[in-house]
Amino acid sequence: MSCTIQVNNGALPQEELSAYLAHARERYGREPKRMDVTVDGEYVDIDYTFDAQPFERIRRITGYLVGTLDRFNNGKRAEEHDRVKHRLDA
Repeated sequence: MSCTIQVNNGALPQEELSAYLAHARERYGREPKRMDVTVDGEYVDIDYTFDAQPFERIRRITGYLVGTLDRFNNGKRAEEHDRVKHRLDA
C-alpha cells in the first residue's frame, strides 16, 4: 500500500516525512492511506487518514457474547433456536 502525502504551507525534507510515516506505522500498527502535513513555523500538524477497519458484530445469545453460531454445539444451537425473541412495536 502506498501513502499519499500532502504538505501544506511549506516544504519538508523527505527524511522528515518518512519519519512521520514511520511514527504512524509504529503508533497505530498500520499504514496510513493519506497523510496531510501542515507547516506552521517551527511546528507541523499531521492528519493521518486510514482505511476503515472491518469489525465483527457481537451479540449476547443465551448468556454468551458471540459473533456467529458456528462454534455452538447442537444443544446450544437448539437453545438459541427455541428462545423467545422480544420486539417493541412503535
